[in-house]
This record gives sequence, C-alpha cells and structure tokens, in this order.
Amino acid sequence: METSSIKSQAENVIHPWLRSINLSCVPGQVSPMLEEFIEDLLEHFRQHGHIVQETPDDSTDLLLTTAPFGQALNWRNAALFTSRLRFGLKHTPTILTLIQVTPEELESQLKHFERALSKPEPDPEDYRFPGLVENAYLTLVEQGRRGGPILALERVLQIQAKSIRILLVVGNEHPLYAYHFDMVGAYPRSDANDPGAFYDDIVHRIATVVSTHEVTEHQVLDERIPRSQWDHLETPQAMRLAGQELGKRNFFTEMVLVDRLVHVPAINDALASQYSEGCFSTWEPQLDGLVATVTGSSRPVDKTNVTDADLAVIIGVRPDGKGAIVRHIEDHRNDPPSSEAVEMSDMDALLPRIRWDGFNVPVARSKLHGHRGISAYDPKFVEFVLLDPAYYHYPVSCATEAQAHAIKSAFSRSQALQDPDDPRQIAFTILPGHGVVIVEKWVPGKAPLQVIWEAMDRGALEVSAPIPQGPFSYSPGKDGRLVVTDAD
Repeated sequence: METSSIKSQAENVIHPWLRSINLSCVPGQVSPMLEEFIEDLLEHFRQHGHIVQETPDDSTDLLLTTAPFGQALNWRNAALFTSRLRFGLKHTPTILTLIQVTPEELESQLKHFERALSKPEPDPEDYRFPGLVENAYLTLVEQGRRGGPILALERVLQIQAKSIRILLVVGNEHPLYAYHFDMVGAYPRSDANDPGAFYDDIVHRIATVVSTHEVTEHQVLDERIPRSQWDHLETPQAMRLAGQELGKRNFFTEMVLVDRLVHVPAINDALASQYSEGCFSTWEPQLDGLVATVTGSSRPVDKTNVTDADLAVIIGVRPDGKGAIVRHIEDHRNDPPSSEAVEMSDMDALLPRIRWDGFNVPVARSKLHGHRGISAYDPKFVEFVLLDPAYYHYPVSCATEAQAHAIKSAFSRSQALQDPDDPRQIAFTILPGHGVVIVEKWVPGKAPLQVIWEAMDRGALEVSAPIPQGPFSYSPGKDGRLVVTDAD
C-alpha cells in the first residue's frame, strides 16, 4: 500500500527551498561536552554553506545560546528577551537554546513524570520546579496526558530556559542523541550513531525552520459583509454546533496560557501570551468564502464553545502568498482568522469545484486542524494523503508558507477530492510533530463537519493523542481498518 512507503521515500531527502542562513553562537553556561558539540555543529553549518558570524547583526537569522538543565534563567538574561538590546538588532532572530542532560538525569526526570501522570488525582508537589508558578501543574498535567512525560519535561525546560526552541543534547562525554523542542510540543530526535549524519540532520532541521516564514500578513477588503446578511446565514450557528460536537469528542487540546506557567513582565513583547489548540472552517456559498475560527494567539478562544465574535471570513490568499484575504463583518469584533488561514484557503486552488444547491463551491466543504494524531482509519470511507517526502524528516512550523504548501500539495493528490464521485467522504494528512488536517466533502443532509465527527463516532477515523514525530506507516488491522505503525 502507498502508506507503507513513507519511510523509504523520506530517507535522505531535504527540502529544495532551503537557503543559506546567517547564524551566531552566544553561549551562556557550557559543559565540556556542550562546548565540543557547539564546535562540531558550527563546523557542519559551515560545510553546508551557512554563514557563522562572530557577533550577531541585523543579517543574523539564527542565534544559538545555552542554558543549564533544570535551572531557571532570569528573563533579563534570556536571549529571547535581551538579544535585540544587547546587540543593537532591529529584529529578534530565531532563538535556539542548547541544553545538555546526561542519560541518567533524563531517565530520572521521565520516570518522575511517568509516576506523577499515573496518579488518578494530580499532586501539585510532583510538578514544582524552579521558575514555574504555583499552579503550573495544571498545564503540565494536561500536556503530559496529551504527549506523555517527554512533553511535560519539554514545557518545564522551555519555561526555565525562557526559550521556545530547545535542542536537548543527551550524553555524558559525547552526545548520544538530541531532542528538538518547539512551541507546538514536537519532540523529534536526532541519533548520534553516525556522528556526521547526526550533525547533518540537526543542521537540516534547523535550516528548515529558519528558511520558512509566517504567512499571517492578512489583507482586509474594504467592502464589509452587511450585518443583516451575516445574521441570516446558517453557517455561524453551524460552526458553533461543530465546535461543541468536536469538544464532546475531546478533539481540541487545552490552550496553553503562558502566565499559568511563568510570570515574566516582558512576555508580550517577545511572544504571544497563549497559543491556539486548533482551528476549523467551512465554506459559505453566499459569501463565496470560508467561515473560520479566529486566531488564538491574540486572545484566548475556546474552540469547543465558539461565539459569533470567534469567527472570521476568508475570501482567498494574497497574490504574494504572505497572508489570507479577509472580509470583515459590520458591527463585528473582526479578529484575524487562525494562523492556518492560508493553508485552509489555498488548498482549494488545486482541487475541483462542484455545483451545490445552485452555487459553484470547492469540493472540500469543511476543514479541521488540530494537535492530534490518527491511530486508525477505515479506507472504505476515509483517504490518507501523503505529504511530500521531506516533510517527514524535516517538519516545518505552524503558520508558515512551507506548511501551507505541504498541505496544498498533499491534498492535491487526493483521489477522493479530485474525483467528486469517489465514495470516500473524508481525506486527511498528518504533519509530523504537529497534528492532523482533515477535510470533508459535501454530503446531502449533513451539517458542516458532521461527516467528520460521525466518522469519529463509528471508528472510521480514530483520533489519538500521540502524534508521529517523523516517518510512520499505516498497516492493515484485524478489523479491516489501517492502523498506525512504525511511528517515530
């Protein structure tokens, strides 16, 4: 089956759009092993054509720094908050913090979280770490239950190091492997069995992150949607219902609120105070556009209980691809759409349109994006579509043009979507380290996203907490469904 070929396809494939980046290393506390690791890593950056600068300047794309394991940095000493002032920069480069941990320390911490998470009722004492606020355990428990002990530890290290992107280097005298941590909670691993391949893999992963950029510069059209028209549409109420139904099925993970983990006065100047737990949208024929949930980075948005103010209208994508084209609504809050607005809209460009109730509409009716995996699916009703091979080894960040391209390309190959008469009503893909994107077709008598939540109910689409961190496969199970296997 095509799904079994993911691993072989992805071997040694890098993205064709990687560019040369400028980077500088400004280490803090370092150990002998970490010092040697940095020297080798910088040399491999040079070998791949990247520019290593002695001192950061306005051309610097990436700033490497270090932090001690298990200790809380004062935010006044953290590069995320101080690099611009310290080096006179006009922008904040991507910050990557290197942390060394011994295998013994790591195993001890993971076992600690495993024991803590196994308790029926959380014990706050199990989650008290330097640098975290008193009630941080509430978020750590939720994150640990979603992604296991490694994700709980990841959140602790991010707060202590005051850094979103962390490379956790595991070893004593020499590195054994390294984890890559990011905002969404990814934790893919680079293994050092072959030292050369180890450093190459790290360089390619970092260059992948830095080579792409966000597509959130949305363009707002002058003409607003009349309030009278908006109030007579059925779609806003259907979106509210869909959020409730998906919430009943625990699809959305809990929003991470930074102030529930740490108190930092300058937090809003460096990053959003929270990040969203997913988004969804559906096509409104009368507006010839998508009605979508708004971004959760500007304010908390409960996707299980969306209100009128939590909805935006996406008409298309800017010609330069830097963001979506948005149409505001009269007498409406009009917050920006979800950061995935471009990917939700742009995927329709390579798919057919159909006639529905007198309107010319995209074959894809509704789209659902969340930080979940799919552990099994029924191929009679659901199609799994592959990303381009490189995305399984070198994942990209959310809200970027690379992720939008990956999703657009994957769904353009969907047989179920390219052929409106194909009986499969759902197609999905998995973004390693990130989550799932699910698309449904138009089905008579069904409300927006109803086809998806009913597929969840009958097991045709089994949602799971674990998300593959790299290449994976689906193999035939005993009940006729395809079951995820070999997930990294």
